[in-house]
Amino acid sequence: MDREPGAPPPGVADALARLGHLLETADPPLDAAALQIARLADPDADVHAALVELDRLAVGVSDVDGLAVRIFTEEGFAGNREDYYDPRNSSLVEVLARRQGIPITLAVVVLEVGRRAGLDLEPVGMPGHFLVHPRDSGWYLDPFTGDLLGLEDCETLFRAATGAGRDVPFHPALLVPVSTQAVLVRMLTNLRLIHRAAGRVPELRWVLEARLLLPGVGADEIVELAATRGHRGDYLGAARLLDDWARKLPREASRLARHGRAWRAHLN
Repeated sequence: MDREPGAPPPGVADALARLGHLLETADPPLDAAALQIARLADPDADVHAALVELDRLAVGVSDVDGLAVRIFTEEGFAGNREDYYDPRNSSLVEVLARRQGIPITLAVVVLEVGRRAGLDLEPVGMPGHFLVHPRDSGWYLDPFTGDLLGLEDCETLFRAATGAGRDVPFHPALLVPVSTQAVLVRMLTNLRLIHRAAGRVPELRWVLEARLLLPGVGADEIVELAATRGHRGDYLGAARLLDDWARKLPREASRLARHGRAWRAHLN
């Protein structure tokens, strides 16, 4: 049976549906949700094998030092410095297979292996660089390098990652833990920027469709998603999306309605 105009391929549709189901709970499982995000690019990715690998990595780990040794020394996980913006670095499936990633996906590996090992870890969305914090400690693990950082080290990393000068204060509020939903939003935001820069319109669309499933959607994301639909010939779908979100985002209603009229004009 032919797909409706603008409908995602069956595998992508399944990944979006499964992700939406996971996000119906107040505290969605990070590993399962991240794996469905990976399926947006590769619907046939072996999710079960990835979960089994996370289980295996946790065997015998009893503390944070042992966790770091297991992941970064014994198993060779590392940040991908040579091709940081390779979209595979943002796929949990690919990171587990290739042992390379960016801070946030490597953080997901650390968090999920640590959770299986019974360790009390929390994600920290420091601007510019994602970290993992062992609760009740003064240390922060850099998942890109495997190093344990103190506050001064975190400040140095923050300034290097963001380019912030000394006129920008650094304080502990930049190191507060974030929710699972916030981790997933940041993963999708990274993918959005990567696919946009590379001109990958279909991939960008599926990432933005997934973004709609999480809180805090902004008008810029809706306008961009509508454009990915419209540029594929789904003018009516683009306009309807904008109309729908004009009602949900009343402060942006005028702007969204204007874009909606522009896409409807293509139907004339």
